[in-house]
Amino acid sequence: MKPEPQIYCVGGAIRDELMGLPSNDLDYVVVGATPDEMLRQGYTAVGQDFPVFLHPQTHAEYALARTERKTSKGYTGFAVHFDVDVTLEEDLARRDLTINAMARGVLSDGSLSADLVDPYHGQDDLEHKVLRHVSPAFVEDPVRILRLARFAARWPDFTVAPETMGLMQDMVKNGETDALVAERTWQEISRGLMEDTPSRMFVVLRECGLLKQWLPEVDALFGVPQRADYHPEIDTGLHVMMVIDKAAQMKLSLEARYGALCHDLGKGNTPAEVLPRHTGHESRGLPLIDSLSKRIKATKDCCEFAKKLSQDHTTFYYLPELKAGTVLDVFKRTDALRRPERFIELLRATQADIWGRGGDFSNALTPWFDQWQRLLKTVQKLDISEIVSRFTSEPHKIPEALHQKRCETIAPLLQTWQNA
Repeated sequence: MKPEPQIYCVGGAIRDELMGLPSNDLDYVVVGATPDEMLRQGYTAVGQDFPVFLHPQTHAEYALARTERKTSKGYTGFAVHFDVDVTLEEDLARRDLTINAMARGVLSDGSLSADLVDPYHGQDDLEHKVLRHVSPAFVEDPVRILRLARFAARWPDFTVAPETMGLMQDMVKNGETDALVAERTWQEISRGLMEDTPSRMFVVLRECGLLKQWLPEVDALFGVPQRADYHPEIDTGLHVMMVIDKAAQMKLSLEARYGALCHDLGKGNTPAEVLPRHTGHESRGLPLIDSLSKRIKATKDCCEFAKKLSQDHTTFYYLPELKAGTVLDVFKRTDALRRPERFIELLRATQADIWGRGGDFSNALTPWFDQWQRLLKTVQKLDISEIVSRFTSEPHKIPEALHQKRCETIAPLLQTWQNA
């Protein structure tokens, strides 16, 4: 007689429960059931590549236990096998990390069993804070490298098991990661940037070689020296890692964090003979941001923000030395009058650039932050009706007259700060 199907809650929800963390990541696996049985119980079939069903009341997803067999390179080259004979342990074996390969049975009242199903010792790895692959099948899906790196950014005190790092390095060397597609790469990188310590993601990717393959512009920054008086940490790559972590601490947007990652890309191709100076790195970074963003399919908003930050981040903190016309040029380049919220986010990202350095820079004052906002508000409040009415018959003269009026309005403010 065929045994009754068994339902298990698996993966991230069990991991988070053991870590004392809240979780909405509820995944269910059904062992010993057929698609017809699921349909007879009122479930709705939604899976295309393998059987997944929606619960008739909760609409949660329930997948039939399955195994996967590699058939070709890339993360899509799998043959999926599901059958009533597939065990829970076999289903868990296809998962990426041991900490994601645990389960608890679902009882008749919907609660979870106290008994932990942990065939691959995920609980032990949680206790020792180790990210470890479940089986050699890890190498069959290159997206798993990015996922592991993202988990490293989420939990910076976790280490990568040496044998797992070795597998990832082999995947890069053997060309398995060539099959990654940009959309999946960006999906994981963008999520990693939004974790609490995003630098850990890029450190892991650099160690396994994937950073050089997919983000060579970022990889090229490591080992590039900067002036010690401005950058006590010296290494440009280290500085960028400090900046993205500072941006995370400041709870900046994804666009700002991506901008922080890209703001110094121009330093990666500074001629060796002029190091450690990087004159002109701001504009040299623009085509590099374009090429990187195109390769990983970063969003248009992220790319545009990164380019504006690269071009003007040094201009922002040189404010007391600027002329009124230059300030207005910055407002125009950054579209500050139309998008003041984004302009302020650019200023905040520049603060992250200042504070994301060694020495005592984490305590550096940034008076220009408030001063730029005051200048912008002054320009926004300027009454231009008199200028418009004066040149009604000569509208082509309005832009020049408006520019002159704005310069005359903000020049005294700049003069006051310069004399302070």
